[in-house]
Amino acid sequence: MTETRIDRRFKACAEAGRPALVTFVTAGDPDLQTSRAILNALPAAGADVIELGMPFSDPMAEGIPIQLANQRALAAGHTMNDTLDMVREFRETDQDTPIILMGYYNPIYVRDPVKFVDVAKEAGVDGFIIVDIPAEADDELCIPALQAGLNFIRLATPTTDDKRLPAVLANTSGFVYYVSVTGITGADIADTGRVATAVNRIKGHTQLPVAVGFGVKTAEQAAVIGQDADGVVVGSVLVNAIRDSLDDAGKATGGTVQAVANVVSDLAAGCARARSA
Repeated sequence: MTETRIDRRFKACAEAGRPALVTFVTAGDPDLQTSRAILNALPAAGADVIELGMPFSDPMAEGIPIQLANQRALAAGHTMNDTLDMVREFRETDQDTPIILMGYYNPIYVRDPVKFVDVAKEAGVDGFIIVDIPAEADDELCIPALQAGLNFIRLATPTTDDKRLPAVLANTSGFVYYVSVTGITGADIADTGRVATAVNRIKGHTQLPVAVGFGVKTAEQAAVIGQDADGVVVGSVLVNAIRDSLDDAGKATGGTVQAVANVVSDLAAGCARARSA
């Protein structure tokens, strides 16, 4: 597999002596126009890699904040075609920042996975994180994605032991996403020391970068996690920034985009000082 945008970005961050900041937002939240503006603002605010959530009615791994973000996007009429169009428009001005589609298999399955991979690549997508496809079903989407030159990022969790880990890593590319908690998105990280131990254990099995997500909310946490991890993934805190900026009718305000950018900038500063000691 040839070098991808994701490979280049993690390599650049490593050369700069810091972890990559991986940011998640839900496409279409709270509406298409605002979501486009948020997506376009992320790189300048400090995002190194962007995970773009594909709205889905039953996001089983998500906590309340991201569940509500999915609901807002779907209520606004957001579709998968809108998500792909967002990526196309983003690529008109940014050819460097990696974009990963994150979500669930059903919206892809109903469109035909092989055809979806082709359309996603044409739009400018760099990879997928699909949380409900196990390694035993790699032929469904993972292998077609790899054959098309797109990364397929798989999740490892606190319960992924050394017996299971090789299967998880077998066709993973781009980076390994370590879920820091045995729970849903937005849950608190209970023990950063335990996360560091897990990250280093995974690194003993792969040369891929390891990024940590689920529970990182502050610049201070990003700085601590980033001492050992190659990437820090943030999502719920950004989705909450969107929610908290909305007016009483649940609509975007003039401060919505900047609210997200401010949080990203703060988290980027945390990543920048992760290895400065």
